[in-house]
Amino acid sequence: MIRGLGGDVSRARLKAVLVAAVVLLASACASEEEPASSPAAAPTGIPGQDEIRHSPNMTLVANVPLAAPFDGPDDWGTDMAFQGRYAFVGNYGGFTVHDIGDPEHPKAVARVACPGGQNDISVSGDLLFLSVDEPRTDDTCASDAGDPAAAGAWEGIRVFDISDKTHPRYLKAVRTECGSHTHAVVPGRDAGTVYLYVSSPGPEPDTTNCRPPHQNISIVEVPVADPGQARVVAKPELFAGRPAGEEETGGCHDITVYPDKDLAAGACFGDGVLLDISDPVHPTLLQTVRDEKNFSIWHSATFDNKGTKVVFSDEMGGGMAATCLPSVSATKGADAIYTLTPERRLVRQGYFKIPRVQSAEENCVAHNGALVPVPGRDVMVQGWYMGGVSVWDFTDSAHPQEIAYFERGPLPPDLHLGGSWSAYYYNGYIYSSDITKGLDVLRLDDPRTDPAKAVRLEELNAQSQRPY
Repeated sequence: MIRGLGGDVSRARLKAVLVAAVVLLASACASEEEPASSPAAAPTGIPGQDEIRHSPNMTLVANVPLAAPFDGPDDWGTDMAFQGRYAFVGNYGGFTVHDIGDPEHPKAVARVACPGGQNDISVSGDLLFLSVDEPRTDDTCASDAGDPAAAGAWEGIRVFDISDKTHPRYLKAVRTECGSHTHAVVPGRDAGTVYLYVSSPGPEPDTTNCRPPHQNISIVEVPVADPGQARVVAKPELFAGRPAGEEETGGCHDITVYPDKDLAAGACFGDGVLLDISDPVHPTLLQTVRDEKNFSIWHSATFDNKGTKVVFSDEMGGGMAATCLPSVSATKGADAIYTLTPERRLVRQGYFKIPRVQSAEENCVAHNGALVPVPGRDVMVQGWYMGGVSVWDFTDSAHPQEIAYFERGPLPPDLHLGGSWSAYYYNGYIYSSDITKGLDVLRLDDPRTDPAKAVRLEELNAQSQRPY
C-alpha cells in the first residue's frame, strides 16, 4: 500500500507518483487489449456484501478476527512472516503472534501494541523487525503520530526479541532516511550478522528526515548477539539519472533478495531494478526496466525458484482504487513476468491479472504474494485486496493462468479499504492477512499443487527468498 493513501494521508511524499497513477488509470478505461489470463472457474455477478466465494479447490478452514488492541477503525492488518509453528502478522497498531501448530485451529498468543504505519514485518532467529514509514513523536511504542518537520520526529526500523513468542520484548530503534516502508532480511557472511535492505519513498523537502535527493536505499546491520548495536552502515545510491521529471521521486517500495543467487529485484517507483548483492553492503545495479505503457507504481518482486524469472507487480491507484473492472486492461494493475537470461538481463514475457470482475466499490489491484513451492513448476499465491486471494501458474511465462481463488464480496459502504493485503503458502496451507477481517487460513487441494505439501520450511519472509 502506498504511503499518502489510506491511513497516512497527512504526507505528500508520493504526490507525483500518485498523480501519474490516476492519469494511467483513466487512460486504461479506453484500452482494447485482450485479457492475459484465464479463470480457474467462471463466477457470475458480484458477490453480496461479505459473501464468500471460492474455487472448488480452495477452502477457508479458519479465521482469527482482529481483536483489541487492534479493533480501531485504522487498525489494518498488513504483512506476515513465519517461523516454526508461528505466524507473525503486522498491523498499523502493532503486530500479532499466532500459534498455527494446528493450522485449522490457529490462536493468537500475543498482541503487541506498537503503532506505526505500516509495520511491515520480518523475523530472523530470535529477532523480529518492523518498518515504520510515518513520523512519530519518538521511537517508543507509546509514541504518537508526529510532525514531519519536528527535530525529534522518528521513523525507521524497530527491533524486538521474540525468544518468548508469548511476550515479545522491544529492544532497539534505528532511524532510517525517509523511514522504512518495507524491508528485506539479508544474511551476512556469517551467522553473527544480518542486514536489512530498507525501502522508502521520498524525498519530501519540508521534513526533517527525508530531505532531497533520496536516490538510495538504507542498509541496516544487525549484530545477532547484540542487536542493540544495530545501525545504518550504508546508503547506496542506485537510482541517480532517472528520466527528466522523475528526479524528485526516489527510493524503492519493495526489494526482494535471493542470496543463494546473489541477486535482488526491486520495485522502485517508476521502474524495476535488478541488483547484484554478492557483497551485501555494496549492492550494484545490473539493470533497470520500465513499462511506461502499463505500470504506474512498481510495488513488489518475486523470483521463481530457479532464479530465472522475476514477477513484478503494479499497485496501480495505490491500493485504494477499483482497477479490477472490465474497463481496465488486463495489463494494468497487474503482474508482469520477466525471464532472466544467463547474462542476467530481464526480458518481459507476459502479464497476469485476476480474471474475476470486481465492483466499482472494491479496491482491487496486485499486492503481496510469494511462491507456492511446487517442484518443477512456477506457481504463485497473491493477495489482491478486495479481489481476494489468487493462485496462478506462470510456468508458461507468456500464458499465465489462475488455478484457484478465494474472495469476499464488498465491504459495508462506510469502509473503503479491505481485502487480502498479503497471501503466502507456508507448510501446507495458505495464510492471508485480511485488512479488516484478520487472519484467514485456506487449504488448497489440487493435483497441480499437491507436491508443495511435502515442502517444509522453518522460516519464511516473502522478501527473502530461499530455494526449496
